[in-house]
Amino acid sequence: MASKLGEKLKILRKKKELTLDALAAEAGLSKSYLWELENRESLRPSAEKLQSIATVLGVDMAFFLDDSIMAPAQEHLGACAAEGVTSARRLDRFGACP
Repeated sequence: MASKLGEKLKILRKKKELTLDALAAEAGLSKSYLWELENRESLRPSAEKLQSIATVLGVDMAFFLDDSIMAPAQEHLGACAAEGVTSARRLDRFGACP
């Protein structure tokens, strides 16, 4: 059974039309790790890994941590998502939008 984080991750990834391979490549993580996050109950990703995933998906990391919501609200959208930047590669070295 997947965790709330895993459910959110899978829903948002599919909504963004990203495969596990594509998300893994953009976030700098392995496909198998992302699969486990989406499908296993007990995984707890580091803040660094969660931030990387959130950046690629265009949401704030807090979205994944709040179990009371299942869809990102405006306050959960990252600044880059609001500007239309969806690729982690487009961020500068400080994680800000160019």
